[in-house]
Amino acid sequence: MSELRKANTNYPYFITCTVVQYIDVFTRSMYADVLVNSLKYCQQHKGLKIYGYVITPSHIHMIVRHEGAQLDKIIGHFKSFTAKEILKLIESSQAESRKKWLLHMFAYAAKYHKQHSNYMFWQYTKHPMELSYPKIFQQKLDYIHQNPLKASYVTESEKWHYSSANLLPPLAIIR
Repeated sequence: MSELRKANTNYPYFITCTVVQYIDVFTRSMYADVLVNSLKYCQQHKGLKIYGYVITPSHIHMIVRHEGAQLDKIIGHFKSFTAKEILKLIESSQAESRKKWLLHMFAYAAKYHKQHSNYMFWQYTKHPMELSYPKIFQQKLDYIHQNPLKASYVTESEKWHYSSANLLPPLAIIR
């Protein structure tokens, strides 16, 4: 991977993790909650600092930092763990109406990537963008908070539950 695409400084980074084929998995709170709980774990046990985030139906945007330049590893572990957990939930769910289709789509995505034996959940890319300038940091934070509004999911950014714009966000953030 190019050094330009690695999060290897102590600055905050804007990162996007996207489900393969932009599948709208996070319309179900049980799957979005896996992301929230995993990020909480990373905060408590791995030193991840979260400045802002939004979980939309097919992806998560976040501004995060880790002192010690271990951010790439933490995000890699986050993606690996959440993929396994969400796939387990889908496989074991009796209530998931799209179970067969979802598993078919994740199996299809894995078919073309040797690294994945059965399923591929996340796209490879995360495109970390270093936010070393306060103006760019604020632009990205505004972009994150406006994301559900621009997609017409809500009429006010503060009403999107899985967002740091929410008055009672499910994750602790650094303000």
